[in-house]
Amino acid sequence: MATTELYTKGACVWVPDPEAVWVSAQLPQDYRPGDQHIRIQLTDGREMEYPVSPPSGLPPLGNPDILEGENDLTALTFLHEPAVLHNLRVRFLDYSSIYTYCGIVLVALNPYEQLPIYGEEVIDAYSGQDMADMEPHIFSVAEEAYRTMIREEKNQSIIISGESGSGKTVSAKFTMRYFAVVGGAAQQTSVEEKVLASNPIMEAIGNAKTTRNDNSSRFGKYIEIGFGRKGDIIGANMRTYLLEKSRVVFQAAQERNYHIFFQLCASRDLPELRTLKLDSAENFHYTNQGQDVHISGTDDAVELERTRNAFTILGVQPDQQMEIFHILAAILHLGNINIQASGRGGDRSYIDANDRSLAIFAKLLGVEGTQMGQWLCHRRLAVGGEMLVKPMTGQQANEARDALAKHVYEQLFTWTVQRLNSSLRAHREQPKSFIGVLDIYGFETFDRNSFEQFCINYANEKLQQQFNRHVFQLEQEEYLREELPWNRIEFSDNQPCIALIEGQLGLLDLLDEECRMPKGSDENWARKLYDQHLKHSTHFRKPRMSNSAFIIVHFADMVQYDCDGFLDKNRDTVFEEPINILRASQSELVAELFQKESAGGSLPNSSLANGSIRSGKRAHREHKLTVGYQFRQSLQLLMDTLNSTTPHYVRCIKSNDLKKPFLFDPKRAVQQLRACGVLETIRISAAGYPSRWTYNEFYTRYRVLLHGSVPKDDMRHSCQSALPDLIPDPEQYCFGKTKVFFRAGQVAVLEKLRGDRLHAAGVLIQSWVRGWLQRRYYQRLRWATFILQRYIRGTLARRLAWSLRYTRAALIIQKMYRMLVVRQLYLTIREATIKIQAFIRGTQARRIYRQMLTERAAVFLQARVRGWQARRSFRHIRAAVVLLQCCVRRRAARRELLRLRAEARSVEKYRELNKGMEVKLIQLQLRADQQARESASLRETLQAEREAHSCELEQLRSGLFKLQNQLQESANIAPSLTDKQEKDRRRAEEKAAQEILQLTQEIQALRDERDSLEKARDDLAIRLQDQEKALEEKRQQTVDQADASVRAELDEERRRYQSLLREFTRLEQRYDNLRDMSLFTTNERSRGHRRTDSTVSLEPLSPVSAPFPSSPVFPSPEEVRRISVTSPTDRRPWRDEQPLNVLMEDMSVAKDTAESMKGEDLRCAYDAVRVANKFLERQLLSQRAQWEQEMSDLRMKLQQAQDTPGDPEINDLTERVVVREQECVRLRRELEELKHTVSLRRILSYAGVATTASQDPTSPGPQKSPMLTGLLECRKKDESKLIKQLITDARVEGVLSLPPGLAARVLFLCVRQADCSGDQTRVKGLCSAAAGAIKTALKKHGNDLDVTAVWLKNAYLLKDLLCQHSPRQDGRGSEELVPLVTDVQDSVRTLSDLCIQAYQQLLSISESRLQPIIVPAMLESETIPGLAVSSVKLSSGRKRAGSDPRPPASVEGATMSGVLRELSALHTALSRQDLPSALQEQAFRQLMYLLAASTLNSLLLRKDMCCWNRGLQIRYNVSLLEEWLRSRSLQTGGAVTALEPLIQAAQLLQMSKKTEADGQAMVRACNELSNQQMVKILSLYTPQSDLEERVTLNFIRIVQGLLKGRSEGQPPQLLMDVRRVFPVTFPYLPPPQVSAAQLEIPESLKISFLRRV
Repeated sequence: MATTELYTKGACVWVPDPEAVWVSAQLPQDYRPGDQHIRIQLTDGREMEYPVSPPSGLPPLGNPDILEGENDLTALTFLHEPAVLHNLRVRFLDYSSIYTYCGIVLVALNPYEQLPIYGEEVIDAYSGQDMADMEPHIFSVAEEAYRTMIREEKNQSIIISGESGSGKTVSAKFTMRYFAVVGGAAQQTSVEEKVLASNPIMEAIGNAKTTRNDNSSRFGKYIEIGFGRKGDIIGANMRTYLLEKSRVVFQAAQERNYHIFFQLCASRDLPELRTLKLDSAENFHYTNQGQDVHISGTDDAVELERTRNAFTILGVQPDQQMEIFHILAAILHLGNINIQASGRGGDRSYIDANDRSLAIFAKLLGVEGTQMGQWLCHRRLAVGGEMLVKPMTGQQANEARDALAKHVYEQLFTWTVQRLNSSLRAHREQPKSFIGVLDIYGFETFDRNSFEQFCINYANEKLQQQFNRHVFQLEQEEYLREELPWNRIEFSDNQPCIALIEGQLGLLDLLDEECRMPKGSDENWARKLYDQHLKHSTHFRKPRMSNSAFIIVHFADMVQYDCDGFLDKNRDTVFEEPINILRASQSELVAELFQKESAGGSLPNSSLANGSIRSGKRAHREHKLTVGYQFRQSLQLLMDTLNSTTPHYVRCIKSNDLKKPFLFDPKRAVQQLRACGVLETIRISAAGYPSRWTYNEFYTRYRVLLHGSVPKDDMRHSCQSALPDLIPDPEQYCFGKTKVFFRAGQVAVLEKLRGDRLHAAGVLIQSWVRGWLQRRYYQRLRWATFILQRYIRGTLARRLAWSLRYTRAALIIQKMYRMLVVRQLYLTIREATIKIQAFIRGTQARRIYRQMLTERAAVFLQARVRGWQARRSFRHIRAAVVLLQCCVRRRAARRELLRLRAEARSVEKYRELNKGMEVKLIQLQLRADQQARESASLRETLQAEREAHSCELEQLRSGLFKLQNQLQESANIAPSLTDKQEKDRRRAEEKAAQEILQLTQEIQALRDERDSLEKARDDLAIRLQDQEKALEEKRQQTVDQADASVRAELDEERRRYQSLLREFTRLEQRYDNLRDMSLFTTNERSRGHRRTDSTVSLEPLSPVSAPFPSSPVFPSPEEVRRISVTSPTDRRPWRDEQPLNVLMEDMSVAKDTAESMKGEDLRCAYDAVRVANKFLERQLLSQRAQWEQEMSDLRMKLQQAQDTPGDPEINDLTERVVVREQECVRLRRELEELKHTVSLRRILSYAGVATTASQDPTSPGPQKSPMLTGLLECRKKDESKLIKQLITDARVEGVLSLPPGLAARVLFLCVRQADCSGDQTRVKGLCSAAAGAIKTALKKHGNDLDVTAVWLKNAYLLKDLLCQHSPRQDGRGSEELVPLVTDVQDSVRTLSDLCIQAYQQLLSISESRLQPIIVPAMLESETIPGLAVSSVKLSSGRKRAGSDPRPPASVEGATMSGVLRELSALHTALSRQDLPSALQEQAFRQLMYLLAASTLNSLLLRKDMCCWNRGLQIRYNVSLLEEWLRSRSLQTGGAVTALEPLIQAAQLLQMSKKTEADGQAMVRACNELSNQQMVKILSLYTPQSDLEERVTLNFIRIVQGLLKGRSEGQPPQLLMDVRRVFPVTFPYLPPPQVSAAQLEIPESLKISFLRRV
């Protein structure tokens, strides 16, 4: 089948576009060969006619959707420019992937944004992995180079190129960082740190801001990183190329000079830099020409500090740094020297004698200012054997000044590079191999191109030629390895263009020749070029409108160069007189910069790398080294180096010119792809057999095209027999030994055939299925018809029966209806009769009722009058009783109030916490008191009124009684009263009734007011209770939060302390290694001589610093590490001064005069370790003091915040928390005093018995307490023997056979006996010796899991025993325990650290065993039977060229059984020693985190693992871990929680990924995964069969939108930190009492010298 037959309806093609370069389109109809036009439909729906001239004019075909976002461009079916551009755009914009493979080339797009993909966890994930298995990354290229160097023992090189601003410097920096981490862990040297420290220095003096890049490298560099026999970095060397010196004196608009000048200006206020007399950068001519002296986001002062720190790390002393800064500042002042014109026509120039800039320049460089000013304006000529001084014009003087500035800066740059190389040079041994990192400028073309662009493009031509030949060589090697009958692949060789430049009578030769001419000019050189090459070279052209320019057709583009300035830049001359003045400088560094120069020029390897010095005498010809000649020589040397190494290529691409993050400009991208050679790689690959499949993969993918049943054991023969039928042209494919190769586009043909075959098979299956469905439909229809007939007949029968029942029912209804009518008439008549009777009887009853009601009303009135009288009397009595009760209760309330006030005074600060509430309470109390006073006054008034009313009533009653008596008497006298008297009586009664009514109303009003006050009081009490409850809840919540924060701070503090302890252990181990290495080296050099003092490991950082001062400052541990390995032994300033004595006196370390320290070296080593321990202790104390200071500052800030007006509730809560804290402190203090009292009583009681025994004159000696029997006594001379037999020299078999903690119990009984004897020195010495011996045993058995667990148990048990019997311990659980007299807190602290060290060593052993098998077991092993991938992805058939796959790991170590075996080994070791379950849970939590983090990191970087099958496999493997944890009861300590991210990742791979509901469910389920991790997994998801679907970009965008609303507590990070260590806490479990009678000490320990007492 021909490729033209792929242009069918629906096929995707690419058509050119002026804006997007290439746009996608579809064919609405098939293409027929011979058509002059082809109809296409664009993505926006428009249709157009595309002209074609078959077959070459057809538009490029698009790749299948399954290959969209492929990480290797050579794996695409169709290799052409639009496919490459589209694939890069999809990966960059949709997947946020900046790296893509293109065969052996790594294409890196600059995202202009900081990405979290360069951390140490990423380095760990890529270390040791195969390049073809991981996602493209700069670390993958570095790992490939490193592993190839180790495996093949051949030098490697990484060539990084690209335009300015494409990210070359950053890529080179990350590459060197990778080598420093991977290659620096073997010997723990400081070389890797020095290699990384060279970057800030070179960036400061060699990088500058341009219009395209804020940190553009203005020079090329090649760094050779040397590795030793074990693969560790032992040295480095740097070579630089073509420094842009013109930038020192001139900068274009929006550009800057080199960073170092602006760093110095920004730090001019520092005390040590004030002597430079610097000013703002705007005030210097050499820094203000670009009109932009600042870079957004960059602090030049901070950058200078980084530069100075880098100088210090590389061994440049502060005085030398200041000399460098003097020279740089002098260059700035040189530019500000004012050169004025004079004479007729300005043919002379002069400098004012009082010129401030000249004076500062001369002072900084240590030269005569007058002489320099003289020779800046004059020059010396040799005429007829005589020396003449000729003045220069103002322009010539300025040019001479600028030439001097460039020359000085170049010399300083070269000296700095040499100084760095001397510091990075390997001192121990010669490097066995090296990896070179080439960071060089890419192809450049501007509106005006000059000599610099010519050299840069010349270098790129050479590199491109080397790249093309290397790619061609790899292709041919692949064909030879597969034994293919291949023809030579033709590729575009740029040798003619290179010959045009560097060949005989080429551009460089003619340029050098013109430079040697006395009156050579740029115009003469241009004419020579036209005459020599215009008609003889197709790569050389002449512009139409210019006679001083030329055009070169480079491999990337045509570039027009302007000849103006070529000769001057090639000569690069500077006059000799200023140089002679600088040679005589008082500054050593300035004189050193120029002392190696010759009179007429410089040699290629001297300080003056480029250019020559012009003097009055004629220089010799051999010293006339032009810039072009030197550049050609250095470039040839570079090419020879690259050709002798295995190259790896990184091509950096600028995504846009606007420096906007993740913005893709297709025009600029295509331009750079053409220039960097990526498309050339595609062309070379397409010229041969770009698609290659193994026979197994080909058979698995295309077995549907094979006829008949083909056995799997003969796949090669099957493929060879089937391919001629599928592809008739034998030139389109070729069979190799293990692979079948295809030309470009043939895989698409096979895919179309496979699709047609699957389509035909699908149609056939559909026809059979549809026939079967129709037959089944007919059968179901027939069966349904029968059922319908049956149901219809039944319905008719039921309808007849219903009709009969309906007729019978009608008759019954008629009968019943007639009966109801008659019955209704009867009931109506009966109801009427009853109603009439009821009305009559009701009338009679109501009459009787009214009569009874009248009588009842009369009786009721009588009762009410009598009742009113009785109630009136009762109310008077009750009011008096209530008043009495109020008085009594008020008195009791006052007493209660006084008691409460007394209690309130004791919690005065509690009231301060509730100032606002107290104010409210006081107000309410005042209001209540006021209302109480008003109520009291009203009660008093009421009482007075009542008393007056009572008195008046009594008077009225008495008067009424008298009147009644008088009436009776008068009645006796006069039978009837007069009318006047009757009226007076009535008037008096009415008046009395009105007064009584008024008083009654007042009393009722007072009662209502009292009730309202009582109700307000009750409401106030309820509110107070609610507020107190709310405050209590808030206080409890605040206390809980504070407790949680304190716990978090405690955990963080514990983690820091344990990490510091781990670092100290590492430093101590390194010290031991260095001591052993020093011993070995000394013994090898001289047998029988005393070896060098071990204190040389503690020499200072700088190898050339002064001797140790009188008050030394001990270096940091990291400095000690750097010093002890890299510093030369012949320049050690501590060699003769014996600094340890000074250090020990300075740090108050007592000298040990024990007899065991007889050897001088051992004593010095021991003293050095003690000094280091003391120093670390001081560091801890200082750090603790610093933390306390920070806490006090925070408290002060909090106090200030509290003083400021804010939220009253928060202030109240804060005050209450402070009060509670103070209360807790007070209670703790009281508790400690009580504990101390109890302990003191016990000690005194014990001491009293001992004193009584000692005071008895008849007693022969001190008697032991009967409570302290069952101990072991060890004589002082046997202590060292005990430690040896029990710990140090114990055999492994014997140690493992001992009962858990036997050694700790024996040691404790000996310590207890020594304490009873009163020898506190022996107690402390025995504890220290035991701790030291256990530490030695741990170091000795650093890889033995069981032995480490044994000594962890013993250290843990001994610590608990000492804590249990410590005088400061109160919670012993038993009153019978007698505490130790000796204070053993220091020993307890030492044993605690030792427990942490043993625990960390235990985990380190397990992690080192698990690390190599985690990823193979968790990801790559096929634990579930039958889950192996049954189909092959289209792009999985070809590995990257040049990446040799490593042999697979052993099956035994790459399965889950191996992981479970290692975990079981650790669990067995811990359980055998009866270690607490809480400690085991912490250990397995750490290991589960390591398993989850390593697996998830590898999953996030491997596209082939992100599929549904792998998610199921991961979930199954995790379930095995969970089951293992549950079987050992370890699931409650956080181990299962540590596996949660991996579980959710596996679940994410298995979930549906289509709709928005799926996305929401995904976001809810994967709460432990970060946003970046979820998007990365979805982007990497790769279907492994045709039944699965790729995750669409629309769905990924939906998930990203849902994730934006999810808040994450931790910062965004793609990979998990595999080096994270959880802090460990050892639970205190009081051990049972120990007695010598309970111990069974085996004879194998040989400690029979112990005596039981």
